[in-house]
Amino acid sequence: MAFETLQFTREESWVVITLNRPPANAISEPLVQELNAAVSSVQDDADVRSVIITGAGDRIFCAGADLGSAFAGGNVDAFIRFGNSVLRKIERFPKPVIAAMNGHALGGGCEIAMACHFRLLKEGARMGQTESNLGIIPGFGGTQRMSRLIGRTKALEFMILGTQVPAPECLALGLVNKLTKEGETLNEAKALARLIAKRPPIATQLLIEAVDDGLEAPMDKALEIETRAFLKTLRTEDASEGIQAFFAKREARFKGR
Repeated sequence: MAFETLQFTREESWVVITLNRPPANAISEPLVQELNAAVSSVQDDADVRSVIITGAGDRIFCAGADLGSAFAGGNVDAFIRFGNSVLRKIERFPKPVIAAMNGHALGGGCEIAMACHFRLLKEGARMGQTESNLGIIPGFGGTQRMSRLIGRTKALEFMILGTQVPAPECLALGLVNKLTKEGETLNEAKALARLIAKRPPIATQLLIEAVDDGLEAPMDKALEIETRAFLKTLRTEDASEGIQAFFAKREARFKGR
């Protein structure tokens, strides 16, 4: 599959999608369309257990929208709505999506990362919804995801002041899962992908769904969502394999059935 704004590679049990618009890997309409196509292409591929999204170069994961093209002409309303649908697809993707932030993730870059299930950030890099510095606000879900991830108080502070949040604070606030050494971000993401490959795919998918749906529901409904998901997993071959492996004191071999 050939792309103009992305690099797409298959490795072991995962794919790596590299945002490739140097120097800032800025978001354009073609990039959003190709990101959608790249992610969609592996949604039903049983051989792919996870997706890694990273950025070309070693300084910037993604610095946000390409201000020279993203909002110039065309239908901005359609562009924003389509971009939101793509990030929501990533957020609801049935396989874990890992943001390997090998540099700064600002504006739309921060929004892409926050839509992922795991976030690894290079030490020394920064994240932020900095759109207010331009007199606008986030448009790809930043106001909603940041407040859900770190709470209303700090999210409003960062967004109103246009703050670029240092890596240690991102980790302390729970905005990222882990900090990585210079040059090791992608390798750390691949190590995580190897761990994911050993996990039961159906249970992983249902965990994503149950958490996402449950966060938006009252507790009683959320518990019902969990119960339905639990019963689905219990009827799978993976559950039988996992229980047998437990009693046999061996490592389970999950097949996604």
